[in-house]
Amino acid sequence: MISAPTKQILRAQLRSFPANGHSAYLPQVRKVVLEYCQKLPSSANTRTFISNDLQRVAWQNPHVEFVVKQRNGHEPIARGLYVNGRDKVIPLQEFEVNGVEKKVQLLLDSSGAKIKPLKKGRVVESTTEAARGIWSGLHVDTPFKI
Repeated sequence: MISAPTKQILRAQLRSFPANGHSAYLPQVRKVVLEYCQKLPSSANTRTFISNDLQRVAWQNPHVEFVVKQRNGHEPIARGLYVNGRDKVIPLQEFEVNGVEKKVQLLLDSSGAKIKPLKKGRVVESTTEAARGIWSGLHVDTPFKI
């Protein structure tokens, strides 16, 4: 019995590189760390958020790792760690429970990119109208007819 010659199967590249686009969105945040103190009164709202609302937020964001750290004697903070290697830290001691949730959501929605300040020379401001003005068929001597 003679076997038929096999054809070589051409394969595409075996590795794909994830990227944001019209069909996919890759969140930039990879980990959120909540640090609080068990005894300080400034951590009370953060403790309430962790015990009541953190599980719901974690279920809504399965792509993010949530870590809760108890740090006695320290003020509460939320730290976001991003895929570009940067992190953002937000102090939580002055916020109510819903304010803590908003700040955690801010970390989840953020890209982790460095904030670029607007410099004086880069902003274009004008006190006069445009050079050509705004054209309208109603503001001419002979009205525009279609």
